[in-house]
Amino acid sequence: MGLVVQKYGGSSVADAEGIKRVAKRIVDAKRNGHQVVVVVSAMGDTTDELIDLAEQVSPIPAGREFDMLLTAGERISMALLAMAIKNLGHEAQSFTGSQAGVITDSVHNKARIIDVTPGRIRTALDEGNIAIVAGFQGVSQDKKDITTLGRGGSDTTAVALAAALDAEVCEIYTDVDGVFTADPRVVKKARKIDWISFEDMLELASSGSKVLLHRCVEYARRYNIPIHVRSSFSGLRGTWVSNEPHAEQGARKVEQAIISGVAHDTSEAKITVVGVPDKPGEAAAIFRAIADNEINLDMVVQNVSAASTGLTDISFTLPKTEGRKAIDALEKTKSAIGFESLRYDDQIAKISLVGAGMKTNPGVTASFFEALSDAGVNIELISTSEIRISVVTRADDVKEAVRAVHTAFGLDSDSAEAVVYGGTGR
Repeated sequence: MGLVVQKYGGSSVADAEGIKRVAKRIVDAKRNGHQVVVVVSAMGDTTDELIDLAEQVSPIPAGREFDMLLTAGERISMALLAMAIKNLGHEAQSFTGSQAGVITDSVHNKARIIDVTPGRIRTALDEGNIAIVAGFQGVSQDKKDITTLGRGGSDTTAVALAAALDAEVCEIYTDVDGVFTADPRVVKKARKIDWISFEDMLELASSGSKVLLHRCVEYARRYNIPIHVRSSFSGLRGTWVSNEPHAEQGARKVEQAIISGVAHDTSEAKITVVGVPDKPGEAAAIFRAIADNEINLDMVVQNVSAASTGLTDISFTLPKTEGRKAIDALEKTKSAIGFESLRYDDQIAKISLVGAGMKTNPGVTASFFEALSDAGVNIELISTSEIRISVVTRADDVKEAVRAVHTAFGLDSDSAEAVVYGGTGR
């Protein structure tokens, strides 16, 4: 039997009973002959509580100290889990991200992994121990400061370790039984997917699906690490994410549906730059100002220029958390670019239909928009790719829109409602 990396989210280790349940599952894997490396998130809502505490002390916490604070949550989880495993008669050693060899760049609060050098993890495994690693964190290559990978970064930690250790599989344990055709908290009749390709999973993750972080899927695709998404609250087989399904993954590629699922995202805002001179270089100046502030954009739409004025509007979406920073950056360029004004809207939602073969199947786009029309949902922005159609609507309409699209494409399950064990989504 080979090496497996298991990752447990906050809902799985939310309390002492949860930690003991997870410890038993880990020990079972060890008894089955596997070498086991475990990555843990902070308990329950610990990270949110630490963020709230920091904001009470300082409205704009310093990045370095903010990272030092937030990593405390995972250190608590890893130590408690190691204790629980030892109580079951097996040896376990806990490691921080830096001790585990997770090396990152120097961008605090959303660092990217540069390299993983898991020497201490390999030594622990060779000695017959179970290795417990604090997720979401690493150490900067230049200054040796503690860094964090951004929300959901424990997924990325797990896949990065799996790649560095040449693991057979990376198991992501959460509070649902796998990847579903829609968020089961919104669509009770969502179906669990047995197998999904990296490409489709990337689109779902980047479109708002909360089960896997898109950076984690990118890393897994790059190093061809199979991911098994399953629940820590049940023993059911979950969803396999890989290039090709294997026999034990419960699916065959030829059976893959045209539509993989419907995702939604309410964490974005929309900025419209009004009255931009329609000439070369203006859009570049706008997006350079955004890029220089390390802000990631999602959908971008430019209106047709008005012939009478020679002006156009450019709209784009971005994380709500980056909204203030983006507005400030653009205001500084107003005189140089010459646009008229900025509009900010954080009451929007994105709905995405994802699936392989959409481009070669006539009627998919028409059915998507007909479903939204029948539900009385107005569309503000549209973006498409070969395997995705995304639209921006009002945030108040998102749940009704997701349910309407899910039903229109025959994705509703005929069996019992999907079970959500923990309720937090990760």
